[in-house]
Amino acid sequence: MGLSSDFLLKDKTVSNFSLAGSMAIKSLISPQATHFSYVEVTLQKPLSLMAFTLCMRVATELRGEREIILFAYRIPSHDELNVWRELDGRFSIYIGGEGVHFHIPELSSMQTQLCVTWDSSSGAAAFFINDKKSLTKIFKRGHIIRSEGRIVLGQDPDAFLGGFDVKQSFVGEILDVNLWDYVLSDTEVQDTFVRKRGNVIDWETTQLNINGEVVVVDVQL
Repeated sequence: MGLSSDFLLKDKTVSNFSLAGSMAIKSLISPQATHFSYVEVTLQKPLSLMAFTLCMRVATELRGEREIILFAYRIPSHDELNVWRELDGRFSIYIGGEGVHFHIPELSSMQTQLCVTWDSSSGAAAFFINDKKSLTKIFKRGHIIRSEGRIVLGQDPDAFLGGFDVKQSFVGEILDVNLWDYVLSDTEVQDTFVRKRGNVIDWETTQLNINGEVVVVDVQL
């Protein structure tokens, strides 16, 4: 894996592209905490989910009692699907304004493959860290994640697209964010390392709206 031509984009839309003999994907780097830097993700289809798998690669040096927002999907009235690293170091999934918490290995400056799965029919929710699965917890059985929202990386929107808190902002690197509208099997989650692509967010083709000080680096695979 090599890096090429990093560049700073403000309030612009970018998408991935292919090079001869390789694939370039975007890596998003947030160099410092702000209340204005974020990335809005374009969905492949409307988000109305009775199940999902969300995967990403993450690296951060944030430590201590510091909330870290990893993924935020907000509808006009409230946060509908969020993934957090909490003040006490636990990781959480929030669906429909309620959360379930997990004790899993901490993030670091080395890239971590992080996946989250949830199924409405059973309520089964779990984390995967570098293809190792957490215990399964039962959460929000029967809920449907509502559509007409917006996905933001790097900030937690307390309004539809605003109300950001600098103390919750993400600092570090996020890439390879893929979202499916079903639960991948344990083996399929492990296969995301070899470029399995989401059908709700496909990181290789989705458009991103870059705002503030987020830097986009092209990573050659």
